[in-house]
Amino acid sequence: MNRSINLFTPYQMGNLELPNRIIMAPLTRQRAGEGNVPHELNAEYYAQRASAGLIIAEATQVSPQGQGYPYTPGIHSAEQIAGWKLVTNAVHEQGGRIFLQLWHVGRVSHPDLQPDGALPVAPSAIAAKGEAATYEGMKPFVTPRALETWEIPEIVEQYRQGAANALAAGFDGVEIHAANGYLIDQFLRDGTNQRTDNYGGSIENRVRLLLEVTQAVISVWDSKRVGVRLSPSGTFNDMHDSNPLETFGYAAEALNQFDLAYLHIYEATEADIRHGATVVPTSHLRQRYQGTLMVNGDYTLARGNAVLAKGEADLVAFGRLFIANPDLPRRFALNAPLNQPDPSTFYGGGEQGYTDYPTLEMQQVH
Repeated sequence: MNRSINLFTPYQMGNLELPNRIIMAPLTRQRAGEGNVPHELNAEYYAQRASAGLIIAEATQVSPQGQGYPYTPGIHSAEQIAGWKLVTNAVHEQGGRIFLQLWHVGRVSHPDLQPDGALPVAPSAIAAKGEAATYEGMKPFVTPRALETWEIPEIVEQYRQGAANALAAGFDGVEIHAANGYLIDQFLRDGTNQRTDNYGGSIENRVRLLLEVTQAVISVWDSKRVGVRLSPSGTFNDMHDSNPLETFGYAAEALNQFDLAYLHIYEATEADIRHGATVVPTSHLRQRYQGTLMVNGDYTLARGNAVLAKGEADLVAFGRLFIANPDLPRRFALNAPLNQPDPSTFYGGGEQGYTDYPTLEMQQVH
């Protein structure tokens, strides 16, 4: 127990100094413009939250094939790179630091979102239970097409190119999205991966895509500017694994070779537990992973300080609290009341529920 470490203790991540350990988690908000291009409103939203120790920008598809929801931003066109430059410039002008989360949704896309109405791709042709978000509303998930072995290097290249585009857009680093039932997570778990080639079967084979993507991304970025996100207990998008403790323990240990900026763990939610998740305790991964560990999962000020003081994590990411409180670090520092988030405005729309949450100063003026 080190009570002197709390959310306000600065943290040195490679050559990037974080002024606090209050991280803004990646949050899908579905507010990109035409062509999935970020614009001025997105720049304003992120700049408002620049006092975070680090902002991890929302999940951003690395290719048209990687898209799974309407109005989510991409990082595969010149226009998207230019749009993200507006965001990174705005955050940097406010003294902030911002990583981009690299995303391919795999099987949970829909032909309506795919180039030429193609089937979504996945490790195996297994449909998820549930519905896909399309421009016409919710539609049942389709059975995806299993990727051919020869196509997998093309997927790895999409992540490498996305990482290079993020560098061109002025980001401070990138996070590889290997969580929440999206493509890399689909390869990791035997509930979705029933391949018989080098990418399926054994845990070593199922972790292969994650390691190849990580290797490709650190060919572009210094490894200390690259994070990886995992959700070992996650059931979102109809995910399960026969032995998640072993699968994710192995994955965490395998990531040690890269000397990454951090490993970001999305911890079990009440919904995961309700859906029968096998909970993988973060302590299990803490023993296997030697680097910086970031946790995310309904943390409060008190719980965040406690997990840091106990040495169970190094950084704490906050999601919904950052949606509703652009000045979250200041509110935490003053133990001030928090704005409550409005879930009805989380996805899609304009400024309402996006850039109009008041700061403490604005509330005191009124």
